[in-house]
Amino acid sequence: MEQYIKGQYRKSIYQNESGYCIGLFKVKETDSDELVDFVDRTITFTGYFHELNTDDTYIFYGKLVNHERYGDQFQVTRYERVLPEEKDSIVEFLCSGLFKGIGEKKAKKIVDVLGKDTLNIILEYPENLLLIPTITKKQADSLHDTLLNYEASYKTIIHLSELGFSTKDSMLIYKKYQEKTNTIIDENLYLFLEKLEDLGFKKIDAICLKQGYKKDDERRVKASILYVMGELSNVIGHTYLLNGEIYGYLLKVLQIDLPVNEYDQAIESLVKEVKVVVRDEKYYLTKMFEAEKEVANRLLYLARQPQVEIKNFDREIEAFELQSKITYNKDQLEAIKKALTENVLIITGGPGTGKTTIIKAITELYQRINKLNYEQLVNRLTLLAPTGRASKRISEFTLVKAVTIHRFLKWNKDTNLFAINEYNKSDAQMVIIDETSMVDILLFDNLLKGLHVGTKIILVGDDNQLPSVGPGQILKDMIESEKIPVVKLKELYRQEEGSSIIRLAYNIQNNNVEATPFNQKDDLSFLPCDEYHLKDTVKRIAEEYKTKDYKQFQVLAPMYKTLNGIDILNKELQAIFNPPSKNKKELLINDVYFREDDKVIQLTNMPDDNVFNGDIGRIIEIENGSKKKVTIDFDGNEVEYTPANFNKFKHAYCISIHKSQGSEFETVILPLVSSYKRMLYRKLVYTGVTRAKKKLIIIGEIEALKEAVNHNEVDLRRTTLKEMLKGSIS
Repeated sequence: MEQYIKGQYRKSIYQNESGYCIGLFKVKETDSDELVDFVDRTITFTGYFHELNTDDTYIFYGKLVNHERYGDQFQVTRYERVLPEEKDSIVEFLCSGLFKGIGEKKAKKIVDVLGKDTLNIILEYPENLLLIPTITKKQADSLHDTLLNYEASYKTIIHLSELGFSTKDSMLIYKKYQEKTNTIIDENLYLFLEKLEDLGFKKIDAICLKQGYKKDDERRVKASILYVMGELSNVIGHTYLLNGEIYGYLLKVLQIDLPVNEYDQAIESLVKEVKVVVRDEKYYLTKMFEAEKEVANRLLYLARQPQVEIKNFDREIEAFELQSKITYNKDQLEAIKKALTENVLIITGGPGTGKTTIIKAITELYQRINKLNYEQLVNRLTLLAPTGRASKRISEFTLVKAVTIHRFLKWNKDTNLFAINEYNKSDAQMVIIDETSMVDILLFDNLLKGLHVGTKIILVGDDNQLPSVGPGQILKDMIESEKIPVVKLKELYRQEEGSSIIRLAYNIQNNNVEATPFNQKDDLSFLPCDEYHLKDTVKRIAEEYKTKDYKQFQVLAPMYKTLNGIDILNKELQAIFNPPSKNKKELLINDVYFREDDKVIQLTNMPDDNVFNGDIGRIIEIENGSKKKVTIDFDGNEVEYTPANFNKFKHAYCISIHKSQGSEFETVILPLVSSYKRMLYRKLVYTGVTRAKKKLIIIGEIEALKEAVNHNEVDLRRTTLKEMLKGSIS
């Protein structure tokens, strides 16, 4: 049952940009026997708020909860501000600083003339302020407008809450749309999704239907089309869709039999509103079409620019090789030279071809040729990667600071906007992006917008690996367009040519697994077993590594569920590597026991804590009393987790192949059985295999491996960046 407390806001203990606040509240009145002991006392409150002022009186609605760490708190679900009624309170309110030019003396004069109904008079009859001799017309208008805006925001947020939006969502909406909010409420609630996708279509759709929108309302049909197109692009990875598939999924969302002519009319309307683009029976969300178009234009511009001339370049490289005690092969030399002379370049190659070594050479030669100190180097040259682990790996190898693309662009996770953008560009003069195959078209477009038009761009990656999680396949499209300079690395460098792991990787590319020398060398083993014995086989191998440095031992699996899924394997491996101990505290989180010294993986980006999706760490401390806390060490970066974000990490004895992208491990165990069938395809297996640096053990069924390698259609994405680079689509 809803309770309320009435009183004054005192101060905030914690506040974020989304409006979430933890603070202190002095209770003056309540309707709850449970809360009566708090009258004339201060209570901690939590909730989402547009604005709180210590001069105001509020009514908070919600319930009293007992937090396991912080004790009694009032959890606010909605709130309202009470305008001051007594004369002294009105004077205090008017001279609070909210109203420019109104001090205590002037505030008293206003209240003396207008009385206890001062605020309503100012709102409804502001001309009465001119009865006060010291108040000018400009000041009267300002006072009225400020009070009106102050009132409007609260009324709008309350109205949104009454419609069914949470306080948090109401805050986000008002913050984004301000005075336009009520117009959108009256005209089309679905429009909120245009700038606030995270609100969720299903949530707004339910609110709209509750408000009387018909299921075939054109506003609903159009919003549903945009939702379907966005979902299909994100799930499948296409940048454009076909008419029939949009219509088919649309009917499922609408849950009505919408006539084709009404669907066609809705599409035409969206095209006129520039929300959908149609080219040759290809249907794009406008942002997707424009992203591919802008990326193509920028890359073509760079590719057409004259090469940079470097005096005595060959001599510089020879001196560098001598100093570094390394000799580059023909392909590597070409990559290094073109990276420093071309304005855009793709360097691609499989495992062992020296991509990271080349990045190191490029950075050192760039510094040497331009005679830069380290500070000047990092101001002019930026190393980027799509994941935290990939950026850390490249940084450790080159000894030059590298960051994730999101961090470089100063991504705000609350607003989903980038601070580095077309209006606030980076000063970087050269950018090198590692693991480019993992970058989606929208992120790449945002990166280019944040760079000056002449910034040199070097793209490094392996287009045979898994494509980006988001839509697009930028590396593959750029290479196949033949419009961007490309250096393909073919000779092996990282490991000797006899490496069985690398040989397997290339055999997977060529769909020729039979030619692989399994069990002939220590670096590559295949242990046959069926799905019912796989778990025991993994455990047996894990026992062998128990006394070794198990941080370098990584199990990679395709799926979380099933008999041999990631979740079950993690439980079994935890029992081997980190069993229960009297000396180690543990904590039950979502039916899974975590204990000190557990290996864990980060599931989301937390840029404020410098930890990112895919980072692997170790639990170094657990507090499991009334106050629960988990501290995880990510290679020297200690991050504290409270119950609010316990869902942001999982065990990492076994992780998904997708999560392993951008990482390398000394030893990889790769289980492959027919029960994984839904997730077995060539690029997934290739990515798993190429994570192993020194040793790879495949466990399972050889037929499952062959079937996966033969299954390549799942990788086929529909994109048009290649065609745009060629000029066939404009």
